[in-house]
Amino acid sequence: MALQGSNDSEKLASLATRPYADQAKWFLNANWNDGREAEKVWSYVHYMQELDEKKAEGTHMDEMQAHRFLEKFNETLTVQSMRDRLRSTGAVTTNVRYVPLIHLLVFKYNVDWHGLVNAPQGDKQEIDKAQALLDEVQAAFEEADASAQRAAAALREAQAQEAEAKRAAAEAKRAADAAKAREDEAKAREAEAREREAEAIAREDEARVQEAPFKAAQEEVDNALAEVKSQEDARNARTAELQQKSTQGGVVQQNKAKNELAQHLGEDPLPLRKAKITLEAALKRAEKARAPFEAALRQAEAARAVAEQAAHEASAARDAASNAARQAEQAAHQAEAAAKRAAAAREQSEEAKAEAEAAVEAARQRLEEAEAYLEEVKARIPHGTQWWMERELHERRKFLPKSRGGIDKK
Repeated sequence: MALQGSNDSEKLASLATRPYADQAKWFLNANWNDGREAEKVWSYVHYMQELDEKKAEGTHMDEMQAHRFLEKFNETLTVQSMRDRLRSTGAVTTNVRYVPLIHLLVFKYNVDWHGLVNAPQGDKQEIDKAQALLDEVQAAFEEADASAQRAAAALREAQAQEAEAKRAAAEAKRAADAAKAREDEAKAREAEAREREAEAIAREDEARVQEAPFKAAQEEVDNALAEVKSQEDARNARTAELQQKSTQGGVVQQNKAKNELAQHLGEDPLPLRKAKITLEAALKRAEKARAPFEAALRQAEAARAVAEQAAHEASAARDAASNAARQAEQAAHQAEAAAKRAAAAREQSEEAKAEAEAAVEAARQRLEEAEAYLEEVKARIPHGTQWWMERELHERRKFLPKSRGGIDKK
């Protein structure tokens, strides 16, 4: 615990190289005064640690940090006036450009720095043991607090993800139900369209049956008329042939053709013309008789075509609805699986939170062990070190829930 150095000035310089908290405890041990200034010195240390990038391992401030420190605590002294005073007393012999905590305390409280550097600091072994317990408590609480924060954040995230997964699953279930309802509706429309198609086909078949006799009669008359026309065309063709022969070739050939033409023309064409006129009239009557049945058939065919198209479209709509229903159902299954995974993740986060709480409880037990040991050896430890350790243990209680002896974080 003794300071290094062959004289008091070197010892003060050695003390100035120790961390802020060690400088503070040395000062309080040497100048206890019922601990009236202990809390202020505590606040000095923690603000210096806040300013220093080395934090708890820091030993001194630069001039800029020192000015900020003095402004923070509304101190009227200046860095230069402090140095001048310390030089005048011999505490500082070199032109240093930094400000350790011990220099500020010596100047602020106008203490005898010779007595300060030679003040007893208690039993090193017991202080080291108490400090080791304190360090263990500090490490345990830091780890427990970090674990608790991670677990709490993970639990919040898992709960949010689970809630979102449940919402998505419910939405997917509603979408699947709606898709299934649309599929059922599409199937019903398809069945109705197929029924109308079957009815249209039946009406078309009936119209064909009704038209068939009239169609057959018309075709029979039409065929007879065609045969009469064919005979008439043949007679006309023979006439033209004989007329041509009667003007060509030799006299004998011409005379022969003329005789044949006279015979041919002497035949009576009246029966043929009469048959043609009769058949044409019969054909008109057959067409007229068939017309309404043929029109009914055309309407039935058109209705059947419309019904077929409607049935086809209804089938396509049903196929699309069925595909959509399958996809929606698959999405619902996937969403439900995601919700289960999210629930499992939330349960794991709850387990991690429970483990973190157990770590906090273990840290609390270590805290009580350290408090008990400190109570046991407090009579053999200087007041400053004792107060400082108790103060640090008190700070650790801020990490505990109030149900386990915790205090408010102020």
